[in-house]
Amino acid sequence: MKWMAALMLGCALVGARAESITMASTTSTEQSGLFGHLLPAFRNATGLDVKVVAVGTGQAIDMARRGDADVLFVHDQPAEEKFVAEGGAAKRFPVMYNDFVLIGPKNDPTGVRGKDIALALNKISAANAPFISRGDKSGTEAAELRYWRESGIANRGSGYRQCGCGMGPALNIASSSNAYLLADRGTWLNFKNRGDLAILVEGDKRLFNQYGVMVVSPLKYPHLNSAGAQKFVDWVTSAAGQAVIASYKIGGEQVFFPNAEPALVKSR
Repeated sequence: MKWMAALMLGCALVGARAESITMASTTSTEQSGLFGHLLPAFRNATGLDVKVVAVGTGQAIDMARRGDADVLFVHDQPAEEKFVAEGGAAKRFPVMYNDFVLIGPKNDPTGVRGKDIALALNKISAANAPFISRGDKSGTEAAELRYWRESGIANRGSGYRQCGCGMGPALNIASSSNAYLLADRGTWLNFKNRGDLAILVEGDKRLFNQYGVMVVSPLKYPHLNSAGAQKFVDWVTSAAGQAVIASYKIGGEQVFFPNAEPALVKSR
């Protein structure tokens, strides 16, 4: 009878493993606290557990390219669309948005405060002011580099440094060195070690930060739990999932704004 009990236990463990998915996502979704709010609601609705690997968006997409993730939840639309075009996923679905903000010393020695990200970066470059860049292939770094390019800045100044780290560590470095940096608003709101840092530039329409979600292709990677991944995409883009995203607040402030397109989701 012992062997039968062991066999039943083994089958139960296999079943438990099958009821989970691996998600490659960004540090911003984790470090903002969103997943601590969102994923328990998903588990209650579906019984599925989610293992999150939170890295920069570029690394998350690379992880999916290796067939090491069932679902992607990231925020670099050009890179996401490239992944879909390569056959890595059938479709990309918009799911929510927030915005980027330029953080810096409260006394703003470089005089960047305002709503114009291009003007702010030009001032930082001209003053050789300290600036911390993620340097980690993240969606935040991709946006930051785009802003430098669009501002026509070839030389970012001698104060520019890449940390090769996530949003939280980058904020810690900026806090300890009174440097400027680009951050997503969600991680900033959840960040405790602010020191003398404050939001200096916000409200520029170019700082819009869109997130997308996609099931990694079961045709290309048949070993993945695509059925579980599809359940997550269905739920997070549904009215129920979107409501959970909208309900996440830090200090009474809404952090992410759902914008799934139901007609697009239903058309898949």
